[in-house]
Amino acid sequence: MTHNAIARETATGDDERLLITRAQRGDRDASRALYDAHARRVHRLAFRMCGDEDMARDLTQDTFLRVFQKLHTFRGEAAFSTWVHRIAVSVTLNGMRKQKRIDRYHDALDETGELPAPPNADIEPDLRARLASAIDALPPGCRTSVVLHDLEGYTHVEIAAMLGIAEGTSKARLFDARTRLRKALSLFKEFSDDR
Repeated sequence: MTHNAIARETATGDDERLLITRAQRGDRDASRALYDAHARRVHRLAFRMCGDEDMARDLTQDTFLRVFQKLHTFRGEAAFSTWVHRIAVSVTLNGMRKQKRIDRYHDALDETGELPAPPNADIEPDLRARLASAIDALPPGCRTSVVLHDLEGYTHVEIAAMLGIAEGTSKARLFDARTRLRKALSLFKEFSDDR
């Protein structure tokens, strides 16, 4: 490596450290410069891992949301690009797991038109169809919380981390979802009691 190349590399490293410091202090221009410097590499990694352009774009955005949320924890022990890469891998793997669970849930609904039954569940077919319909009618945030918590078994802490929301938001959405489901299913109960 020539002296000029080493000087350019050092200047670039110094510039990046300055950008990181400025971004940690809330400088939006510095944050944008860091994003611009690393976004293509993160997108390429996400795309190679998931194989879907739209998902890779979303995962790239999720990665940088996490990067800027955690920027205050960056200590400089590793290269910034390595730190960003590690976050990108984690976000991409979690996103792919989440997508796989969602796909499985939708596949089960598509194949049977019903919610997947919990083990040893003796639920009337009419009630199961009504429950599936009521869950599908929930607002997206409520539906996601009830599916992840009640059907998939995640804790509120895990749901909050997956969705990038506060734990209390997850709890509130689940409460709202259950209230709406009780109301939707109360009509079914009254009808079946009349039989």
